[in-house]
Amino acid sequence: MKVTVKLVGSLVHSVGFSERLFELASGTTVGELLEIARIEKSPPKVISRNGHAVAPEERLEDGDRVVIAPVFSGG
Repeated sequence: MKVTVKLVGSLVHSVGFSERLFELASGTTVGELLEIARIEKSPPKVISRNGHAVAPEERLEDGDRVVIAPVFSGG
């Protein structure tokens, strides 16, 4: 299956891409995608799939668009 991953903020520089298409095995979870893309689990990140927040144990589907961003704060 094919999944598009979009990185935001400092992740672009630390991981080395801003957007990439990944070819994954059927049943791959969000957490497994982080490992495949070499994105460290710490510090915390906001992860969405097709515009909705997801947990690491959720399974991806063909055509999904995953956006991963570091947690931002400010005021």
